Amino acid sequence: MNSFSFSVPQNIIVEKGGLAKLPEVAKELGGTKAFIISGPHLNKMGIVGKCIEALEEKGIKATAYTDTEGNPSVETVEKATDAFKESGSDFIIALGGGSPMDVAKAVGVVAKYGGSITDYEGGGKVPGDIIPLIAVPTTAGTGSEVTAFSVITDHSRNYKLTVFSYKLIPAYAILDANLLTTAPPSVAAACGIDAMVHALEAYISTAASPFSEAMSEKALELIGKNIRRYVANRSDIDAAENMLVGSLFAGIAFSWARLGNVHAMSHPVSAFFNVPHGVANAILLPTIVEYNALADTGKYYKIYRYIAKAPVPEEVFEPDMLVDEIKALNKELNIPASLSEAGVTADKIGAMSEDAMKSGNILVNPRSSTIKDIEMLYNKAL
Repeated sequence: MNSFSFSVPQNIIVEKGGLAKLPEVAKELGGTKAFIISGPHLNKMGIVGKCIEALEEKGIKATAYTDTEGNPSVETVEKATDAFKESGSDFIIALGGGSPMDVAKAVGVVAKYGGSITDYEGGGKVPGDIIPLIAVPTTAGTGSEVTAFSVITDHSRNYKLTVFSYKLIPAYAILDANLLTTAPPSVAAACGIDAMVHALEAYISTAASPFSEAMSEKALELIGKNIRRYVANRSDIDAAENMLVGSLFAGIAFSWARLGNVHAMSHPVSAFFNVPHGVANAILLPTIVEYNALADTGKYYKIYRYIAKAPVPEEVFEPDMLVDEIKALNKELNIPASLSEAGVTADKIGAMSEDAMKSGNILVNPRSSTIKDIEMLYNKAL
């Protein structure tokens, strides 16, 4: 066994109706004025206003920035940082899916240390603790409430940059399944598959450890048993909570084991064609699982057992069965079957492949990959 280390330096609440504890958590954090970063949909639904009201009832002033978009940009981080500074707030609440959380983490860095978020691209460039952060996920997918990454789109180069630092991990996370019940089926499906990909890639990563593998396996179990139920009926509160906890465990797993070719390749797809992150992951997954089968050490059957509706015994299992199950699941969830169906065109494969090769995830993919391999995989998924 290789040496490994880990820590889970957070306070996490998993509770139906747990959003009501937001003021209590804010006071534990020592905050006096909150800056909520969220999206327009949650603002229109009144959830942002509900948070502001709950905080102010307990004597904590609050303002909000609700213009985050899918695949958030450098420009959005700049606008949100300016708004944070003008507000005089001393802590941030990230309310929403991965996009608001990515923006919140980036604002937490730039507001404290200055410059542009592009200055912190890569690992080891965040000098210390960021602005204190509370994460409240409203989707079961990204696991951003427990991850050490912020992914921001730089439109000047059609590139999704990643900031990596364990200082980005929110101090507190509140997981309230009631917040997931209004998600449209397409969002629930894309986010759910994203969480499954996190668990799967972390599980087979060459950087996996017994700790991350345990997190990955439980995530795959929870997601595999509940994703169909949850997408079919978002009001199924037990399925929603299981998906939320599965996403959480998957996020912890990949914070310590990284990911693989799926994520390395999906980021350029989103950057060039604005395909939702979870959709890009889902489309690429069968192709890359098939490619990685040559390096399987026995984990494929365990993954298959969690995903399949009626798994076959291990002695008759073949890796193609896992690929077929993933394709069938994508079809059930109305995920496009190919990149071309999502609007991707072949003329950008060269540029996307170059960007994919810049990702550190390529280095921990179980099967080594050259740029020619990546081009081949894009063409196959197209």
